[in-house]
Amino acid sequence: MYAVQLAHRYLTSRIIPLIAVGAVALCVALVVIVVSVMSGFLDMLKANGRTLMGDVVLNYPVRGMPWYQDLIQEIEASPEAAAATPIVDTYGLLRMPYPQGGEKEVVTANVWGVDPASFDRVTDYGRTLYWRPPADQAAQEALAADDPRRSLDERILQDGMTLRSGSTGQPGLVMGIHVSIVNDRQRDGSYRSRFGWFMPDHAVTLTLVPISAKGTVAEPREQVFQVVNEFRTAVYQIDKNRVMIPLAEAQRMLRLDQGTLYDLEAPPLADGSQPVLGVSPARVHRVLVRARPGVSPDRLRDAVEAAYGRFVERCAADGAKAVKPPRRDMVSILTWEQHLRDLIGPVEKEREMMRILFSIVYLVCAGLVLSIFWAIVQEKSRDIGILRSIGASRGGVLWIFLQYGLVIGAVGGVVGVGLGWLVIRNINAIHDAIGQDAPAWAWIACFAMAACGVGMAVRQATRGLLLPTLLWMIGAVTLGLLGSVLVTHRGTLIWDPAVYYFSRIPDQVDWLTAAVTWVGAVVFSVLGASVPAAKAADIDPVRALRYE
Repeated sequence: MYAVQLAHRYLTSRIIPLIAVGAVALCVALVVIVVSVMSGFLDMLKANGRTLMGDVVLNYPVRGMPWYQDLIQEIEASPEAAAATPIVDTYGLLRMPYPQGGEKEVVTANVWGVDPASFDRVTDYGRTLYWRPPADQAAQEALAADDPRRSLDERILQDGMTLRSGSTGQPGLVMGIHVSIVNDRQRDGSYRSRFGWFMPDHAVTLTLVPISAKGTVAEPREQVFQVVNEFRTAVYQIDKNRVMIPLAEAQRMLRLDQGTLYDLEAPPLADGSQPVLGVSPARVHRVLVRARPGVSPDRLRDAVEAAYGRFVERCAADGAKAVKPPRRDMVSILTWEQHLRDLIGPVEKEREMMRILFSIVYLVCAGLVLSIFWAIVQEKSRDIGILRSIGASRGGVLWIFLQYGLVIGAVGGVVGVGLGWLVIRNINAIHDAIGQDAPAWAWIACFAMAACGVGMAVRQATRGLLLPTLLWMIGAVTLGLLGSVLVTHRGTLIWDPAVYYFSRIPDQVDWLTAAVTWVGAVVFSVLGASVPAAKAADIDPVRALRYE
């Protein structure tokens, strides 16, 4: 019992334990805030990446996969799959309508041919379309006065969802919001049109180069598409390069559409034509699959592999299908995270590196507690000698200081996690406040308190007290400097949505990191206390009392 009572007395009778608790709390809060923000950005990246790819990607590039309609039916018959959609994936040249004159800008683009209806079921494509009218009056009032979305009607959203121009009935094109340089991103994350160029009012020329099964390049094909909308996925690499056109148009331009299969090795018929072997089916490069609720991507991948095996067997047994699908070992079937590992992997490694680097705060906690407790042991040598002389065991003395370190680590960790949670939950409000000029009352209050501090320092100096004088002067100088900073502060926008892609800073705490950091703070505080605790337990009571 005496160990608990003495630990409590040491904790509550001095200011040193409060300093230790505050230091531990700041170290823990630092780790929680930094890692939570990085984890938030990683979660945003993963959420948007998964939306773009579905849960599983079946890929067979260049030559394309025949009879994909039958494959999709086979996949959607699986209880694990909710929907599947075909994709033609290639690269092309996009001739922009700007600038004025004959010399137009030409950019390279990743072109996706999609079926809008099934593509939306798999990827929530409609959610990514940027140009749309406000949903209600409140949403319209929330937009800036010069925001183009205030004057849009439902036609532009409908055209984007169908990839077809409602006014002309011609196939349309939807491009990433950053494919065109005329979209100027504002500080609030919204967009304005530069130089009066609003892309859905213009047409672009797309050029694609078909590639044969032998890898040879055929004659390029080009087509004019009306831009019907633009999309924003929050993944810059995609919004900067990708455009979408109707699946049938992409197949036609790349010669992946349905045709007639001729036997070129047989002798010509009487009319000079070659014998017909059958139908050359339309092809696609990818099939994206979305899982049913509760089904993991790994489980869905296994189901898609099984469905593909059944699909190959049925095509092999069907004599009417002269063209056979590729073998399983020639087709890539990956989860969305495996497919985007080049994008997600580096960010995950950076987060883990930050966790490792910031784990040095554990050593700071241990060193801080060790130094404080070492001084306490030196100061309390006589008390320890008395305890040992009246029968206290070495283990009892050791336990006093270990409890001391345990409480400091536990309380400091809890305060640090709470402080980290408070900052993270209000980080956008804090950022907005930093981005504005400091209010007059803030610097006036700082200067007023600094003046009071100077007055108290003078008063303590006249009484001949040096320590209070020094402390009051330090406080006065600190407040004066803070007031000077606030007077000159004109708003510093640290996180500019016009530069950084996500418009808001993540405000969710990484509770796993918070829990691990709290445990680390407690463990290393106890370890830091163990060295002076062992020194205290080894004190010889006779020598301690003799020299005291």
